[in-house]
Parts: sequence; C-alpha cells; structure tokens
Amino acid sequence: MTAAVRRPPGAVAARSGAVAGLLLLLVALLLAPAIPASAHAVLVSSSPAASAVVPEAPAQVVITFSEGVRKVPGKVRVIAPDGSRADRGEPTFQGAEVTIPVDPSGARGTYLVSYRVISADSHPVSGAFTYSVGAPSEPPTDTGSDNRANPVTENAVKVAKYVGYVGLLLLVGPALVLAALWPRRLSRRGPARLAWTGLGVLAAATLAELWLQVPYTNGGGLFDVTGAGLGGVLGSAYGSTHLVRLGLLAAAAFLLRPLFAGPVGRTDGIILAVLGGAALFTWPLAGHAAASPAPAVSVVVDAVHLGGMAVWLGGLVMLAVFLLRRADERELDAILPIWSRWAALAVAALLLAGTVQGLIEVASPKALVDTTYGRLLLAKIVLFALVVGVAAYSRALVRRRVAAGRPGSMRRAVVAELAITAVVLGLSATLVQTTPARTAAADVAGAPAGYFSTTLSSPIYSLQVELDPAETGNNSLHLYAYTKDNRPLPVQEWKVTAALPSAGIEPITVPLLPLSDNHATGEVNLPARGDWQLRLTVRTSDIDQATVTATVPIK
Repeated sequence: MTAAVRRPPGAVAARSGAVAGLLLLLVALLLAPAIPASAHAVLVSSSPAASAVVPEAPAQVVITFSEGVRKVPGKVRVIAPDGSRADRGEPTFQGAEVTIPVDPSGARGTYLVSYRVISADSHPVSGAFTYSVGAPSEPPTDTGSDNRANPVTENAVKVAKYVGYVGLLLLVGPALVLAALWPRRLSRRGPARLAWTGLGVLAAATLAELWLQVPYTNGGGLFDVTGAGLGGVLGSAYGSTHLVRLGLLAAAAFLLRPLFAGPVGRTDGIILAVLGGAALFTWPLAGHAAASPAPAVSVVVDAVHLGGMAVWLGGLVMLAVFLLRRADERELDAILPIWSRWAALAVAALLLAGTVQGLIEVASPKALVDTTYGRLLLAKIVLFALVVGVAAYSRALVRRRVAAGRPGSMRRAVVAELAITAVVLGLSATLVQTTPARTAAADVAGAPAGYFSTTLSSPIYSLQVELDPAETGNNSLHLYAYTKDNRPLPVQEWKVTAALPSAGIEPITVPLLPLSDNHATGEVNLPARGDWQLRLTVRTSDIDQATVTATVPIK
C-alpha cells in the first residue's frame, strides 16, 4: 500500500504553488474590511420626515436605515422644487445613518430625496421620499440616472452564481472520487478534464461576479463598469472574499495536477482538503449568511450546506459519466456501498444545515408563505424531497447488492437526481439574490408586509408594476418603463386609475410622482378587498401612447 503512494515529480512544485496561493489568501484576508451583522437594510426614519412640511430649509437631511449601509457614488441626491440639485458635497455614512448636506437657503416648495445604498450582504437598496419647506408644491423630477438595478444585470448576476455552483460540483466530484474511489486500472484522463473544466468555470464565474457587482450596485447595464467602480468593489468585503476564492483556486490547481496523474500522499491530500474547505466559506462570507442575526452560525451552516451539495452532486456526475459506464461489476460492488454512505452523510448535512439556515433566514411560519424568499424556499424543499426519494431508490439498489449488476437502472436513477437538482441549484442562485424572509416580512416603521409585482407589455413599451403591500388601505405604487430590449424608456406622461367593479367602485385616479425618466411612484388608498383593475396609460412622445391593464388581488 505504501508503494502505491509515490510522489509525482512535480510534488515540490505543487506544494510551492499551494504556498503561493495561500500567501495570496493571507494578503486578501488582511485587506478585507470588517463586515457588520446586517442584511437588506430598509429605511426606518428621516429628518425631515417623509411628507413633512417644515418652516425653514434644513442644513442637512438625515436618513436612517435598519442596518449599516455603504455608499454608491452619486446615488444619494436631494432635488429642489425647481429641479436643481439641493445637496452640497458628499453625504456622510456612519453605520446606519446617512447625513446629506443641503443648501440652507433653499426655496419654498417640495424637495425630493432619492437614494441607492449597499447593505452589508452586498445587495443594493433604493428608494425616495419628499418633504416640503413652507408649503407643498408640485414635486420635482430627478433627472439623474435611475436608482433601480437594470433587470438584465440582475439576471446576469443570478446566472453567474448558478454557473459558479456548477463549476464547484464539477471540480469537487472528480477530485474526491479520484482521491478515494477511482479504480487503478482506469485512465484518469476523463475525470481530470472534467475537473479542470470545473475549475475554469468556477474561476470565470467568480471573475464575472466581481465584474457584475459594479453595475449591480450602481444600477447600470452590463458594461457600465469604470475603474473607480471596480476598485470600490475589490476593496469591499464582497470583493475581498472573491479574491480569496481565486487565491485558493490557484493554490489548489498546483495540488490537483499530481492527483490527476495518480494517487497522492496524505499530506498533499490534507492540504487540498483544507484549501477546499476554506474556499467553501467564501460563498457565505459574501452573502446573506455573513449578515444574518447569527453570522457565525449562518456562515458555518451555509458552508456545510454548500459542501454537502458539491460532494453529493459532484459524486453523482462521476457515477453517471464515468464509473457506471467504465467500472466492471466487481469494482462497482466495492465502490457503490462506500459512495452510498458518503451520499447519505452529504444529504444528512444538507438537511441539517438547510433546516438551521431556514430557521435563521425565515424567522416565522407566516414569512414562509407571505414572502418571495419563503415561497422559493418551499419550492426548493419540495424538489429536494423528490430528489431524496430518487436517492433512496438508488440506495435500495445498493443495499440489495443488485446495483453493480444493473448499472443501467442505477444510471437512470442518478440522471434523474441530477436533473431535479439542476432546478434546485437554479432556485439556490435566485435565493441568494432575494431579500431574506426575516427582512421582507419585518414590520419596519409600521409598514405592513405584502407585495404585488407584474410586468405588462404593449407594442411600444414594457411596464413593470409594483404595489406594496397589496392590502386594503394605503398602498405605494411604483412603475418602471422599459423598451422591448429592457433598456430604460423615458416617459413624458403617466396616467393610472384603479377600480373595483364588483363592489361598484368607479375608477380612482392615482396621483403620480416621476422619480426619474422611466420611474414614477404614487400613493393610493384601496378601501375594499377584491380584484382591483389597474388601467395604466404611458405616453412616450407626442404621438406614441399605449394603455395596459392589470388585475391586482387586494386582501
């Protein structure tokens, strides 16, 4: 057994490369700023208060969030009644409080405060409100860039995260199987190619996430990236964790080469396992987990959850693509029972970590069904239960000692597991970009929970409609106009009415406040439950105008 563990000629170079990667990791950790325990901040108060009328112009506007926030350059603005900028100089960020200096000799009338900031879990938070000096006037329009993220960029971020998950399991699966389960007589070339592909995909996805974080935080398109913006991302906790990941991948690459050539020594295997374990922590440290109410617990369970996923799915890929096709019955008879135990442990880790994670992020049973995050989590649980059922069938084949003699049945079960878990990975990529249920369901500043969102299409525009909280009483309406290729579309005039024919309520005109060229908001009181009919007319030029309708269920 000892003779089989020969060190390949490149072992010294491999360890040197690993040390170099670890040094890069150390530098990134030293440069990483501290990250506060918060997530998806929401505005809780302001001075002057929203919609307030003050006798004299204030020298500053103070907005306070539920958690600490960071600055997005140029995205915190105060607009005077005549449409000019009333803010003077850069705003000051101190934890959850943002102070905006304004012109104290400002004119009478209504002022618009718009903001876009970054919460501790790297997600942008935007909004707007008004206050008046002396007496209200026609609200001004913010002619600056839209404070809302580009939908193309938001979807690209989700795709990059999904691709990163795929790269991780394609790397972990071959490395694990080659280190412990691969038959000596079989060539390692195929699994090695798969692992190198996974490493490349994971590195590319990590670089893509760093690039996309710039327009995602600034609210721009895919290529709205500047040197200053990229520098800001790289200097943040989000950027530092991604740089750490790249450093760990570089270090691991040097140790993977001898593994792909043949068995490696115990020391090299331990170093490789440590590098892999450390890399798993870069995902939760750059997301919701690091900003949860219990960050230490969340980070650990998130890393365990991700590791269990990579081991389970990566091993399934190796079974489906290589072992069940190439290994003979004697080899499968030895391999499958071991793999079955590993898979059971991985699934148990997934269940335990997922349960703890769900309790922290959802916080209440009501939030599980009343928030987008909760509903996505429920869908993930249903699919996970289905895939566990398929896995139980595979494990039953192994226990009855018939899997090795029926590789076709085993392979079909494995492919079914992979197909379902591909959808689960998609839900996971969406979940990490969705406001946690504990935040979305929170009753901040007395605001009730609830939400309605839809996208309506006409021949000349696409209109995103958001109504919050979609309940009886006061509701906030937000409208975003886009071209057919999802670019912001300037609007010259907005008109909206709301009616409830079943209760005999005639159309109510909704007064709208343009916040930017393609974004308007308004407040409407909906006095009764039922399916309200919204009629929305958008005029984009002197002759181009179209009307769309939406049915909104009000609870």
